[in-house]
Amino acid sequence: MDLVFPHTFVPWFRSVAPYIHAYRGKTFVVAIAGELISAGKLSLFVQDMAILHAMGIKLVLVHGFRPQVNEQLHAKGHISKFSHGLRITDPVALDCAQEAAGQLRFEIEASFSQGLPNTPMANATVRLVSGNFLTAQPVGIVDGVDFLQSGQVRKVDASTMRRLIDIGAVVLLSPFGFSPTGEAFNLTMEDVATSTAIALQADKLLFLTEVRGVRENLADPESPIDTELALADAERLLASLPNPTQPTDTAFYLQHCIRACHGGVERSHILPFAIDGALLMEIFTHDGIGTMVVDEKLESLREATADDIGGILQLIEPFELDGTLVKRDRTEIERDIGHYIVIEHDGVIFGCASLYPYPEARTAEIAALTVSPQVQSQGDGERLLKRIEQRARAMTLDSIFVLTTRTMHWFIKRGFAQVGPDFLPEARKRKYNWDRRSQILVKKLT
Repeated sequence: MDLVFPHTFVPWFRSVAPYIHAYRGKTFVVAIAGELISAGKLSLFVQDMAILHAMGIKLVLVHGFRPQVNEQLHAKGHISKFSHGLRITDPVALDCAQEAAGQLRFEIEASFSQGLPNTPMANATVRLVSGNFLTAQPVGIVDGVDFLQSGQVRKVDASTMRRLIDIGAVVLLSPFGFSPTGEAFNLTMEDVATSTAIALQADKLLFLTEVRGVRENLADPESPIDTELALADAERLLASLPNPTQPTDTAFYLQHCIRACHGGVERSHILPFAIDGALLMEIFTHDGIGTMVVDEKLESLREATADDIGGILQLIEPFELDGTLVKRDRTEIERDIGHYIVIEHDGVIFGCASLYPYPEARTAEIAALTVSPQVQSQGDGERLLKRIEQRARAMTLDSIFVLTTRTMHWFIKRGFAQVGPDFLPEARKRKYNWDRRSQILVKKLT
């Protein structure tokens, strides 16, 4: 083993731990396009799903089969017909869809049954359950087009599905539904996944698709992916787009993410199956790999509470070890938690700062201003400092000061000036560590 490996693996694994704690017992609906299976990505995807299952996440898997149905139709010399982005399902297309669904369910079940040594599936026991959980109704005639046996979800048997995932099963859904009279309807994977996520009030809906997500500049195909879209922004964007006809159209998956958010699903994601491990990266990293649509921005700057103590300790520990911050133990932070503010993203603390006032000297000390290395240079330090200044002004103080050995220039750029130890209030001067030789920087507030 490379001797450097522990120094990269251990910090990475620790950074993932808060997400593992946060997602245990949560419900995720994961929807995969049929193109993922056609591209030979099923085995690796199933391994990632098995990891999520082992972490205590409750899973529903919905598969698509558009390319597989097209292939079956082509083999029979039948033409695939679409309108309004939906398949027109005549009797031949319905037979092809049933054949494709049966084959794909067989492949998916076989993949989840793997248990080869030295693979993520070793010692995994994942049981898939499928059944007639969906009641469907016909799409009918739209703009003069008869969609025949194409349908849409009318009802989801959420109570039965919930009982199954609660005992550790993974529910597998094909895009098929049945009417109360037993008539079969070809559904879309997107409608099934969205309707199921809403019915279960899932914590996440994740689409693994042909597209990377929603680009920041739709006119530029090389533009970066917008990793987080507030629901209001997503709605404005959707209103500016033409009606989607292809899965690669920006609006195609975005419309379902918006519908899910309106239905009570906290977060909906669009991510690319072409990137190995995209599912894990989207769930267990700060910025993810695709686009997440949320009802509101997940990142919040707020007053700290006792529940944040563990997150603050984990955040500041590396900076204490390298000497950037003075060591603070849990007892001290518990005692002073009312002095702290934090930046939280998706339940994880990524920034903190504290303010200790000296009212008799009309000043206050900034301490433990820290931003995680994962998100530095994104303005979080400035946001923390701004909130600290607001708090100090609300106390009608004249200045704030900070003691630092490493970040002097950062504070100077933000209006601080260097002073000598004589500036310190008497109570703080008695605790000044002359051996540490910290620089004292002051910012006037008046």
